[in-house]
Amino acid sequence: MAATKAQGRSFAFFLVALAVGCVGMATWSTGIGKLAFVAGAVALVASLFGMRRIKPEEGKPAQRAGSEGAKLGGAFVALLGWLVTLGGLHVVSSTGGRIVLALVGIAISLFGMVVLLPRAVNKNAIWKA
Repeated sequence: MAATKAQGRSFAFFLVALAVGCVGMATWSTGIGKLAFVAGAVALVASLFGMRRIKPEEGKPAQRAGSEGAKLGGAFVALLGWLVTLGGLHVVSSTGGRIVLALVGIAISLFGMVVLLPRAVNKNAIWKA
């Protein structure tokens, strides 16, 4: 999980801050809920700055920088599949049509996640050096 004690502490602080923020959102209608949300948000930002501070201590990354465009393209195709699925709910009123559009959207998402993203990530893999 964490390589150093500082990373583990920062990650644990991040998880606690996230949980407090979620509790605040869940109980937003009360005064304590608003206070918990604000405290969680402030602690979340503080934990992110803490993680950012210890980032240079990690050393050189094991993998060379890859093609960001291909990675973003794969992520966009995966997101597009879910947009097709959700958009199909509003466009088509019949059950059969919704099932077909949901299956098409899932197929598009799987194509992005199973074909495009691994191809982009493995382009500069360590074992291909």
